[in-house]
Amino acid sequence: MGTSTQTRPTENETFGSPVGVNNFSIIAATVNGSGSQTANNAIARALFKMGIPVTGKNLFPSNIQGLPTWYIIRISKDGFIGRRETAEVLVAMNRATADEDISKVPSGGVVIYPTEWKLTETRDDLTYYSLPVQQLAKTSGASAKMLSYVANMAYVGALVYLLGIDINEIDAALMHHFNNKRKAVDLNMGVVKAAVDYCKENIVKRDPFKVERMNATAGKVMIDGNSAAALGACFGGFTVAAWYPITPSTSLVDALSDYAKELRTDPDGTRNYAIIQAEDEIAAIGMVVGAGWAGARAMTATSGPGISLMTEYAGLAYFTEVPAVIWDIMRMGPSTGLPTRVSQGDVLKVYYLGHGDTRHVVLLPANMQECFECGWRAFDLAERLQTLVFVLSDLDLGMNVWMTDPFVYPDQPMDRGKVLTAEQLEQMKGFNRYEDVDGDGIGYRTIPGTPSKYAAYFTRGSGHNKYAQYTERADEWEANLERLHRKHEYARTIVPKPVIDEVPGAAVGIIAYGSTDQSMPEARQFLAAKGVKTSYLRLKALPTTAEVRDFIQRYPRLYVVENNFDGQMRKILQTEVPERANNMVQISKCDGLPLTSEWIARSILKEEQK
Repeated sequence: MGTSTQTRPTENETFGSPVGVNNFSIIAATVNGSGSQTANNAIARALFKMGIPVTGKNLFPSNIQGLPTWYIIRISKDGFIGRRETAEVLVAMNRATADEDISKVPSGGVVIYPTEWKLTETRDDLTYYSLPVQQLAKTSGASAKMLSYVANMAYVGALVYLLGIDINEIDAALMHHFNNKRKAVDLNMGVVKAAVDYCKENIVKRDPFKVERMNATAGKVMIDGNSAAALGACFGGFTVAAWYPITPSTSLVDALSDYAKELRTDPDGTRNYAIIQAEDEIAAIGMVVGAGWAGARAMTATSGPGISLMTEYAGLAYFTEVPAVIWDIMRMGPSTGLPTRVSQGDVLKVYYLGHGDTRHVVLLPANMQECFECGWRAFDLAERLQTLVFVLSDLDLGMNVWMTDPFVYPDQPMDRGKVLTAEQLEQMKGFNRYEDVDGDGIGYRTIPGTPSKYAAYFTRGSGHNKYAQYTERADEWEANLERLHRKHEYARTIVPKPVIDEVPGAAVGIIAYGSTDQSMPEARQFLAAKGVKTSYLRLKALPTTAEVRDFIQRYPRLYVVENNFDGQMRKILQTEVPERANNMVQISKCDGLPLTSEWIARSILKEEQK
């Protein structure tokens, strides 16, 4: 078995194109900066409030205005939330990309476009509907400056009519978007209603796609991963956050600031936190490591280029054993790459970040519940292990809106780890900062300012022995590295365990992590329909646990699915279970888009047929 190469989908390889009621995708092709986000969010939220499982993905350029942007809304009565390769309903509002956008619509699909284009309807296997967009926008009474922004509401009205979206839910969604500012809502709803009226009078529906109310979203909320992470950090008692703006992590700190004003502020107005925008990522991580040393629950949020700048401080924190948390919202590299596209390209870098022999604890959230949980659990692990903890989210999780059950308050007290009090120090008459007393590789520490003459110690990034004294002795240096190795091995026993779904009789094992999990249920359903039974393990953390090793040992054929070019997690797993290295096949793709269930299934089938 070899490595699967990245291939483009072909029409004869598709799996069960969705049709009919509550089972299709919409793609709105617009221009960045045109206000289309208001229209798209209103549609997604209205569908959600109708009880229909829905997900929205925003594919936008890294410039502020002018380049193409696409918003994909998947409607799935079965609750599938991964990206599909096709969208059956195209809203074509960008003339520059219209020809290519239309060419990708599957046979039997729908195209909605502005009448002003005088578009030649060249495909007889599609249903076309045209709207006088500019005329409808003018009926709103909007100023000339605002016309281009409200114009997108015309296609909202068309979808209300054509698909059967409840117009009252559109109104409620806009009220939510505009913070109950009725005047702004009425301006937009004027265009929506005008478009509905136009469609009733001039358009006869000729396609099978429509929506009907369900009860599949009852009790759920919609939130993006960066907001969920920020909320979790507040519940985890963060006290210091230092950061430098970088896409796609900036909104995490923005949300942290908003939540902290309510959740980390005393009734008298005293704020129990500090959020500092540093001059660069180096300064940000310096502040965070310093705050962690001082006893704060400290964190930062960044992306790949920022991680690169933080390397030296990461190594310092690892070797001096200072707890802190770094959220890496991964984006497309190498270098600056594509700041607004997704990948899982930082796995190798983050796990081994630093100089010399360094391995970090890494958490791998796959959904909103886990983004929230990692928000607080990362602090517990960092303080228990006295080390940096990285949380690897990505742009797809972090910046897109997802359905989720409401979050549950942490079910355990904060774990501050092995922190000695003044009373304990007086009884002990001193301690050795880097001595392994308990056999888990973790020494005891004190918080600066502890009122005891026995509390002080040197924090050294250079060679040190168990007494925190400078040393260049070979035996003491090696002993320190061996202790750090024991700590890493202990970490295997306390990091989150993988999620495993095993199928009796399956000879194929699949391993994935993070946002790739979104497409896995559907991909496995496709494979089962082709006669390929699969068991599935989703990694939740590094280092790997005993459950991961056992799973790898059980399956003769293993596929590691990930959204990067080099199969980075596969490389790590091959070092963790080297005797099974040849059984692990790389299934990876890196085009800036979330992996689809169809591509995953096709890639595994291709390998199975070898």
